[in-house]
Amino acid sequence: MAKSREPDELVFLPLGGSNEIGMNFNLYGFGPAHDRRWIVVDLGVTFGDQTTPGVDVILPDPTFIEAHADRILGIVITHAHEDHVGAVAWLWPRLKAPVYCTPFTNIILREKLREKDLLDEVPITVVPLGGRFTVGPFDLELITLTHSIPEPNGLAIRTPLGTILHTGDWKIDPDPLLGAVTDQDAIRRLGDEGVLAMVCDSTNVFVDGVAGSEADVRKALIPLIATMKGKVAVACFASNVTRMDSAARAGEANGRRVCLVGRSMIRMAAAAKSVGLMEGLQPFLDDNQAKHLPDNKVIYLCTGSQGEPRAALARISEGNHPHVKLGKGDSCIFSSRVIPGNEIPIRNLQNKLADRGVRLYTERDHPGIHVSGHPCRDELAEMYSWARPQIAVPTHGERRHLLEHAAFAADLQVPQQITPRNGDMVRLAPGRAEIIDEVPAGRLYVDAGVLTPENGDALRERRHAAFNGVVAVSLVLDGRGKIVSGPQVRGMGMPTDADYPLEDAMDDLADEAEQAFHRLKGDDRDKDEQIEAMLSRAVKKASQRIWGRRPVVETTVLRI
Repeated sequence: MAKSREPDELVFLPLGGSNEIGMNFNLYGFGPAHDRRWIVVDLGVTFGDQTTPGVDVILPDPTFIEAHADRILGIVITHAHEDHVGAVAWLWPRLKAPVYCTPFTNIILREKLREKDLLDEVPITVVPLGGRFTVGPFDLELITLTHSIPEPNGLAIRTPLGTILHTGDWKIDPDPLLGAVTDQDAIRRLGDEGVLAMVCDSTNVFVDGVAGSEADVRKALIPLIATMKGKVAVACFASNVTRMDSAARAGEANGRRVCLVGRSMIRMAAAAKSVGLMEGLQPFLDDNQAKHLPDNKVIYLCTGSQGEPRAALARISEGNHPHVKLGKGDSCIFSSRVIPGNEIPIRNLQNKLADRGVRLYTERDHPGIHVSGHPCRDELAEMYSWARPQIAVPTHGERRHLLEHAAFAADLQVPQQITPRNGDMVRLAPGRAEIIDEVPAGRLYVDAGVLTPENGDALRERRHAAFNGVVAVSLVLDGRGKIVSGPQVRGMGMPTDADYPLEDAMDDLADEAEQAFHRLKGDDRDKDEQIEAMLSRAVKKASQRIWGRRPVVETTVLRI
């Protein structure tokens, strides 16, 4: 009797961006379990913080799908934010699938690939806004949305087992200033056809009302800047081209010339102009030209709104930018939100600017100078009324966001809700939606340009040293195993006070190391590894007694 054919399945598998905000990496699979074909939707990064010393960029781990790379039909990028496109240049050599994106995203992506010497290797298909194309069993259509970057797209994924609407990042902006408004008709048509599942942004699910329009920000910036007498700096995300455009036009409306400060600001402006955006503005000045203008005739658009240590605004706050100086009588507008986790560096940055006499304007005291790029509850309700999905799959949010989104979808009468974590494989069809498997879904760290696993030795040791300090022990022995010099002990990052100076503590640790050496018997004194281990244990134990810490201890034995 012939074996029956295994049935086709439609699955969704997030490997990044679910249970977190950022690092979006989503897979859709179609076919029988043993022979699925896949598409990747977005391949982004997130950024390091105080818990990842020395690591600025973090990538999703592609190990699972790398094992099936020959079955990846395409990588579709919804828009050009770093948390959606930033990992392509890093991970494409492990996936080697064709890439699909719209014109603006193509320009940003090509620059990233050029930096990695991959530009001639990666096949990129530029898809027009609203374009439709087919890869294998997936019939894909771009849906024009509004967000905080040019050309944001939702993705309609039609398959023989049903249609998925993957929203990407979005909001409903009735007057986005640059680019088209949300294509409500296209979403309604999808709803009429029947949407099996909507995989949807959850960032602002706890916020009532609507996110607000970029047009409102422009209206707020013009009169605000009119009140300012000295130099004006505006800090915003470089990717928010509309915000850059609004700040520039607000400056020009007040008789100021625009200077872009920061490489990403300059790069984004060039990309925007290449696709016909930001037209009608005077040519931007470079920072060397702008420093010769009167204070009330210049406006600086700066990178670094999140307190990034190497960004333009950080250098300005430190007073070491070669051309841009801000001080008493000058103003800085933070036209951006505080990304969770960045509170401390932003506060430090703002304190440094304030200490220089710069007056600060933030969304806390001037709410009109920033609006979110993500949907609030009224917009989510609107999207659900247009698409009418059978299954709600919240994504792009921490755990609390996803669960609240699922509860909200239930209130809106969506029949099913499911909230996968990264690595949870969800079968969307046939049958009810359910998690059917769990696959590895870790992180990779970019450490000094090298990709390392999140649990790698180097970062673990660095974290340990950052919190506990480092102690170095050296010992010189003669050929008979007698001490010639030392033990000498040096500490880095260890506490000290007037009653117990660090020099005294090091002497005490040296005594502990010497006593440990003398406890060694016979042949053990001939084994350098044995000596090093014994001395390290003794110094760690003594450090624990003295400071309540167990530092990294490096012991070196030299024989003469």
